[in-house]
Amino acid sequence: MRVAGEGLINRRRRVEFSFDGRSYQGVEGDTLASALLANDIRLIGRSFKYHRPRGLLTAGSEEPNGLVTTGRGAGQEPNMRATMVELFDGLQARSQNNWPSLDFDLMSVNDLAAPFLGAGFYYKTFMWPPKFWEKVYEPVIRRAAGLGALSMEANADKYEKAWAHCDLLVIGAGPAGLMAALTAARAGVDVVLAEEDVRTGGRLNAETFEVDGVPGRVWAEEVTRELAAMENVRLLTRTTVTGAYDHGTYGALERLSPAEAAKKGAPRECFWRIVAKRAVLAAGALERPIAFQNNDRPGIMNASAVRAYVNRWCVSPGQSVAVFGNNDDAHRTAADLLEAGVHVSALVDARHDAVSDLDVPFYAGAQVCNSEGRRGLEAISIARASGIEKVKAEGLAVSGGWNPTVHLTCHMNGRPVWNSEIAAFVPQAGAVPGLVTAGACEGVFSTRGCLEAGVRVASAVLEDLGVKVPKVDVPGAEDSAYDISPLWAVPGKGRAWLDFQNDVTVKDVKQAATENFRSVEHMKRYTTQGMATDQGKNSNVAALAVLADVTGRGIPETGTTTFRPPYVPVSIAALGAGGQGKGFAPQRFTTSHAASVERGAPMIEAGLWYRPSYFPQKGERTWRQSCDREVGMVREHVGVSDVSTLGKIDIQGPDAGAFLDFVYTNLFSTLKVGRVRYGLMLREDGHVMDDGTTARLGENHYLMTTTTAAAGEVMRHLEFVQQCLRPEMDVRFVSVTEQWAQFAVAGPKSRELLNGLLDAAIDDEAWPFMSCGEVSVGGVKGRLFRISFSGEHAYEVAVPARYGASLFSELVTRAEALEGGPYGMEALNVLRIEKGFITHAEIHGRTTAFDIGMARMVSQKKDCIGKTMAARDGLMDETREQLVGLKPVGAVKQLVAGAHLFNEGDEAVRTKDQGYITSVAFSPTFGHVMALGFLKNGRARVGDRIRMVEHLKGVQTVCEVIDPVQFDPEGGRVRG
Repeated sequence: MRVAGEGLINRRRRVEFSFDGRSYQGVEGDTLASALLANDIRLIGRSFKYHRPRGLLTAGSEEPNGLVTTGRGAGQEPNMRATMVELFDGLQARSQNNWPSLDFDLMSVNDLAAPFLGAGFYYKTFMWPPKFWEKVYEPVIRRAAGLGALSMEANADKYEKAWAHCDLLVIGAGPAGLMAALTAARAGVDVVLAEEDVRTGGRLNAETFEVDGVPGRVWAEEVTRELAAMENVRLLTRTTVTGAYDHGTYGALERLSPAEAAKKGAPRECFWRIVAKRAVLAAGALERPIAFQNNDRPGIMNASAVRAYVNRWCVSPGQSVAVFGNNDDAHRTAADLLEAGVHVSALVDARHDAVSDLDVPFYAGAQVCNSEGRRGLEAISIARASGIEKVKAEGLAVSGGWNPTVHLTCHMNGRPVWNSEIAAFVPQAGAVPGLVTAGACEGVFSTRGCLEAGVRVASAVLEDLGVKVPKVDVPGAEDSAYDISPLWAVPGKGRAWLDFQNDVTVKDVKQAATENFRSVEHMKRYTTQGMATDQGKNSNVAALAVLADVTGRGIPETGTTTFRPPYVPVSIAALGAGGQGKGFAPQRFTTSHAASVERGAPMIEAGLWYRPSYFPQKGERTWRQSCDREVGMVREHVGVSDVSTLGKIDIQGPDAGAFLDFVYTNLFSTLKVGRVRYGLMLREDGHVMDDGTTARLGENHYLMTTTTAAAGEVMRHLEFVQQCLRPEMDVRFVSVTEQWAQFAVAGPKSRELLNGLLDAAIDDEAWPFMSCGEVSVGGVKGRLFRISFSGEHAYEVAVPARYGASLFSELVTRAEALEGGPYGMEALNVLRIEKGFITHAEIHGRTTAFDIGMARMVSQKKDCIGKTMAARDGLMDETREQLVGLKPVGAVKQLVAGAHLFNEGDEAVRTKDQGYITSVAFSPTFGHVMALGFLKNGRARVGDRIRMVEHLKGVQTVCEVIDPVQFDPEGGRVRG
């Protein structure tokens, strides 16, 4: 099926590939789609529901039919669009959604049952009898569902992620995008130009137009060379911008060429996060088909796709091709086919006033109403005023008009606007802050118009950025008007297809409206229209036009469905680059992680972070031995622990103090500079959200610390308060958790250790308990906080994260010289339980300040979030479960976290429940197990005995209720 012409292929370089186990040849520059067409393979896949034969419809990323599986074994990738797969030697591709073969698919029996499988049959059929769902319907549906299949083997391929920042992001490198990028680049601003094709030029690569006196593709190459030579320009071909997000952030998927991806260690794909001050969307437009009876046969394609295959890849969809349209693109396609030597059997134009000077059979005011052929098109039927006429054709090029590619402008809840002049939706202005549209994606369909639009929008962006606009001449190009007579579906009795992949017909849409699914969103879900892998790019507008017609509404009133990111499918491996072989949650490592692992410390998850559980030493056979040693080390000498995982939020502004007063129960506006205060934060329902310390570093500068697990939740809470509850406050905050490495130095020798490390010595007078300030460590500016989570004389020293690993090593070395060393989470937990300090084991979402004994921290001098709700009678009742300490006093010495508490003589049943245990640890300081928990009227029951029952393990222990604070209750050690 190769035709004459140069195209953009290299005929001298043959490429071997296979499809469904048979070997074929293509040429360099081919896609899998063009190579299959060149080998006269028109049947490529099967539809989802009816398993009808399907061939290529398009030549781009919007392709709904040509889905294949590439590769074998672990490298197998399903649902690859043949139009986007670059041909390379050894490529293995297989068709999908068929059994036992593509030519003979047993599931095509569904097509015979089509009258019973119309829109909504799922909902009507699988409701009864109820017991059939689990045993019959669900297993059958699950086996039939899906298109391609995963190999279920671990994929060893590499994927990457990257970040880019620029002044201007240009999305699309067609004529409008190239001119926009060129204008901005010559002004000296940083430009990123992203194009999903393997080369720039857009539609110029598929057309025969000239630009500035040379072929359009040649002009595009010249402009691209100029851009590539500029240091302020980054060209990203094979890169699809997939989504628009807040603050000028865009997601983009870059695919490597087969040659690059084949190199050892090279990634297959890279997912970019691009942050741009401004963006120009020049993504072009997508041609739409026209629905008519049996318009889904292999060989029936969009007219623009036919021109692309003929002009770019020198391939024809058949020896004899007919053309059908409602606009001038149909004539353009016929002319290009004739120029390539392809027989045009008919040119059908639905417009009654259309004329043609081409030497082909011309049918004005006519419509293609049917087609013949099973696995490939053989003939078409043309409806004329005089009757039906049949014409033989192996291919049919259909043009129903163009839909501007508005998708990215809708990713932040923008809605496109109907333009009746072009019979299509155009982007809503300002739908995405900082993004403007240019060219075909805003409804400009002439080449000259696109070139002018690129210069115009780029100039406006430069003026907005305060940059001088350079003089850029707009090259000469075709400037023909766009003339269209809307035609969505040809009337007829048979099935006329809208969504080719999901087998949605015009009749289905009408049936949805008949059953009162008149909303476009309801129709979509009832029929599955637009829910295929192309996300309705080819069918949505026609479907909603049919819905508008049958419901008696206009298209603008009917509206569109919601376009959401990603614009094209994105592999999870690319989104989670670097996470292969790991869990779904991200892994975050402290600067001391490598050193902790080297010391043999088992790492445990804390929030999203990994922290050392304990640091075993030679001769220690159990974790308890290591933990007991580390606790004694802190109590008697000095220990070092990495506390960098605590959330750190930098808060600044004239109203920072007042803002903290509102989010915390206690006052922070009265805190002196250089001091630290413990704070309690409530939810709006009066329950405790989080606790932590906040330091005042300057008059309008605070640093809040949160628990590791709640860092993200607290940050979201602060943003909500600032935006919704206190928008008048002049305050700003940012998470700086990763910017600082912070280490606790705890124990009687902690000050001695630091005085040997800091550039200036510290003492109690200058650094009392709960003080903070700047220090210098080996010439590096850091921060020092005298706070303690162990009950010991302790400090926390913080330095910029890049110095964290070095500082940890130095601290541990000095601690070991003082008979101390590092301690892990197990010892930290013991230390805090001995001291009665709480974590989220105690403030688990159902406890109040009253429950944990901190009701007095809710200031009466001011209002705060949760204050009113926390004062409700039910939350201040003395019979509520209150924080207590527990120790075993019976023969059984075991305590279990999660176990429940009962009075000694009561039966261990729910109605007799008195409370529960939250935290348990063996205390080497006191020589017994101790716990924290909640007990009804607990504070009044100190000294009483209570029975712990753990039903799962069958453990029962008699306990004594003790004060939660057992170690140094007077606080002499922490202050001394």
